Amino acid sequence: MMRTLHSRPQPPVIDEATLTQEFRALGIGPGEILLTHSSLRSVGPVRGESRAVVRALRAALGPDGTLVVPAFTPENSDTSRAYRQRIEGCAEEQIEELRRSMPPYDPRRTPAPSMGRLAEEVRTLPGALRSDHPQTSFAAVGPLARAIVSGHSPDCHLGERSPLARLYEEEAKVLFLGVGFSSCTAFHLAEYRVPDRPVQEYHCVVRVRGERTWWSYTDVALDDTDFALLGSSFERSAASVTAGAVGRAAARLFSLRDAVDYAVAWMTAHRPSRRPQA
Repeated sequence: MMRTLHSRPQPPVIDEATLTQEFRALGIGPGEILLTHSSLRSVGPVRGESRAVVRALRAALGPDGTLVVPAFTPENSDTSRAYRQRIEGCAEEQIEELRRSMPPYDPRRTPAPSMGRLAEEVRTLPGALRSDHPQTSFAAVGPLARAIVSGHSPDCHLGERSPLARLYEEEAKVLFLGVGFSSCTAFHLAEYRVPDRPVQEYHCVVRVRGERTWWSYTDVALDDTDFALLGSSFERSAASVTAGAVGRAAARLFSLRDAVDYAVAWMTAHRPSRRPQA
């Protein structure tokens, strides 16, 4: 069952050493692999801001630990929710101009603005590596970074040929910092492991032999609309989820493998007649 840690009174501005202690108290240990989803605003004022939070995480993980973040770029697609929201109310000429101006994905340079400050801090660290998927890349730093992000097939968002599968194999943990299960990327791996999974066509901008081009491919139809409900069920299960606080943020720490295995069973039971979203 979920284990809850008691929070402590917080100073007006939290420092790196305190953050490190709180990450360790939550259960983050040396040598682990940690996939982190975060909203730094929820942590409250931090001396050193996002850089200090990343340093505190890496201190808790130690030199043998590996820190992983989603570095997704939905802005690079015309089949993403972000794109549909961006063009809402736009005239046809404006949409065409936007499509012409969208730069191709470059794993070394393309920012991931929708992923938050901590993800961008990790992505831009010296020595950080990033996977090659033009829409759902991951960035990682640490001894196992290359093993985790290598081999991310461009036509597999979050399945067996993605870093999520490598994280599952390596028994990584997941940290939520000020976010909930609606942001649980790990649940997407389960979508690839359920029977009769629906698929859809995706489009994004890439560079092929030096030329900018639109590219289309077919992959599993990703659907996070029931992730909050799934996550609530997962927390109530026998799975070990530790709840606590880091700074002013609610935090959750759990096994990625446990989450995926639970989600496969839950989706099989609750998504028998799902169809791809339009």
